[in-house]
Amino acid sequence: MAPDINSYGHSFRDYDVESERQKSAKRMREIYVTMDKAEMGIWECCELLNEVVDDSDPDLDEAQIQHLLQSAEAIRKDYPDQDWLHLTALIHDLGKILLLPRFGALPQWAVVGDTFPLGCAFDESNIHHKYFKNNPDYQCPAYNTKNEIYTEGCGLQNVMMSWGHDEYMYLVAKKNGSTLPSAGLFIIRFHSFYPLHKEGAYTHLMNEEDVKDLKWLEVFNKYDLYSKSKVLVDVEKVKSYYMSLIEKYFPAKLRW
Repeated sequence: MAPDINSYGHSFRDYDVESERQKSAKRMREIYVTMDKAEMGIWECCELLNEVVDDSDPDLDEAQIQHLLQSAEAIRKDYPDQDWLHLTALIHDLGKILLLPRFGALPQWAVVGDTFPLGCAFDESNIHHKYFKNNPDYQCPAYNTKNEIYTEGCGLQNVMMSWGHDEYMYLVAKKNGSTLPSAGLFIIRFHSFYPLHKEGAYTHLMNEEDVKDLKWLEVFNKYDLYSKSKVLVDVEKVKSYYMSLIEKYFPAKLRW
């Protein structure tokens, strides 16, 4: 069941001009866009992620870094020339550090799981859609049309998404000047946006660049979901390769 309050004690029950869900998402961005929680490199964060347990992923019994490396190595094998995609696979879940005390100890429901747009009607393809009826936005006429606060083809970069680990890692990459191509940033931000890349919902909000980037997200998704294995990656054997990619696309130290 959806909680009545978020982790900061703010109620979701009342709304006026602006959606409370939007306000909550904006508050989270305001809290985390300051990037004042830590300073560390990408690989250090990969190792830190081993402290995280994702309750939404029942298929993952191994350390989180194994999922990252298994995804990255599987893509590397099939797409050897797309080094940015290898690195994107490695870092796509780093935003889950939000579950750790150092980064706010947010509850699981606020970090993992599917994401969806705010400020327009909730599409029926959203998982557990029947529970969206308990969301005040569902009953508000101002947010019950297909486009509502957006215009068709506005581009997903202009869409307010529900808060989660995807959005946080996207902000970290952007604020720290990552040189990953747009498709890499698109994958990081929208890999939990299953209504889009699994069900084909919300495509009316996409622009031409989104359409191109979505093709890479669909490629990535197969490896994210189906590369988990009991055969572990030798971390030390592949570390130097991924460190070279980190150096290519990110600064040595990032603010988180």
